[in-house]
Amino acid sequence: MIFKEYIPFYKRNLKLAIPVMLTQAGQITVHLADNIMVGHLGTAQLASVSFANSIFILGMVFGIGFTQGLTPHVGQSFGKGEHKEVSALLKNSLFLNFTASLILTLLMYLAGSYMDRMGQTDQVVALGGEYYYRLLYSMLPFLVFFGLRQFSEGIGITKYAMYITIVANILNIILNWVLIYGHWGFEAMGVKGAATATLISRIVMMTSFLALFFKLKCYKKYLTSLTKSLIDKDIIKRVLKTSIPLSFQNLVEITAFSISAIMVGWLGEVSLASHQIAMSMSSFSFMLALGIGAAATIRVSHQYGYGDYKSMRIAGYAAIHLSVLLMSVAGVAYIVFRSYIPMIYTQDQSVRELAATLLIVSALFQIFDAVQLASLACLRALADVKIPLFLSIFSYYLVCLPLGYLCGFVLDMGAVGVWIGLLLGLLFAATLFLWRFGRMSKRLINNNSI
Repeated sequence: MIFKEYIPFYKRNLKLAIPVMLTQAGQITVHLADNIMVGHLGTAQLASVSFANSIFILGMVFGIGFTQGLTPHVGQSFGKGEHKEVSALLKNSLFLNFTASLILTLLMYLAGSYMDRMGQTDQVVALGGEYYYRLLYSMLPFLVFFGLRQFSEGIGITKYAMYITIVANILNIILNWVLIYGHWGFEAMGVKGAATATLISRIVMMTSFLALFFKLKCYKKYLTSLTKSLIDKDIIKRVLKTSIPLSFQNLVEITAFSISAIMVGWLGEVSLASHQIAMSMSSFSFMLALGIGAAATIRVSHQYGYGDYKSMRIAGYAAIHLSVLLMSVAGVAYIVFRSYIPMIYTQDQSVRELAATLLIVSALFQIFDAVQLASLACLRALADVKIPLFLSIFSYYLVCLPLGYLCGFVLDMGAVGVWIGLLLGLLFAATLFLWRFGRMSKRLINNNSI
């Protein structure tokens, strides 16, 4: 009987989630293609891209978190039928996201000057710098695109971001092949070619989505307020109250993963390259599950706007169930194919063997990652961001990193020990976020029951 109650919510969540999942799958496919193509240049090149990405992703994820602060406000206003408010939110978010992207690019440029002080080999630092500084130019177009995508998801439209991402990612893969290896008369650029391909594809993504906003009726009706004053201070403050905590929340989690990558780098190029392979596969399932998370934010925020708190709670738990199912299947696949997946990336037998072991640990934390991701998406839909930030700090800074260092270096378990720290951090985050959503949704139902 309980299962029958959830079936309609599974269907509605999947209807919204599938386009986002395909969008995320396209993005991670490009990431995998980057790693595979760069991996065939050599172990040092693969390690350098891993190192550069572990720094760049800090700014990128912070920026993504900033754009995500818009979605719950748009979703709730859309659910209430307040379309003028939705239009005003779009206008102000464009200003906020453009400004944030410029500031982040400057800060990340300054952060790059410390790459040679992070315990990596000279070759990894040199090659990583070539990749990193070229990739920085893609920050602005990527975050503007992502801000438009968050708005589109807030009003329940997910398909156009999918179309744009698929086309841009096909372009990215082709450009990788051309620029990394030097085909069609172009000079072989190595790791710099991979960064250039990403930059071009992200510019295409931004310009394509902007064009759709001015062309399609579903978006054009929300552009009416763009001719009025640029900034509404009340809206800016309201969005910042969710955007800033979400940015730091994302930063806390990704910092733990980036610092873990740097710690693995202390063990040498083989360990870092193995880490990159296992993390690439983990990112694949995570990015797919983000589609479920996006659906959770949309459905929960809409039901919250309608004032239907029971449906809101069921929609949230339905998303958590789907996320666990998806990532559990991925975890089983990582175990079954752990000896074959590394062969796609490298010919180095030492890297293959260690990567296969790390994939086992990755498979174990898939369920915890699924729960924390979907639960956090539900909390974001309720604009509950401050307490989850502190829960993230506890899980990742006080559990994940200390235990990763303890297992990896004090107990001499190497890269596997660092990954055990990641596993335990995700376990704590999943437990705390799930408890928080259950408590908040139950309180809303009880406080509004007749």
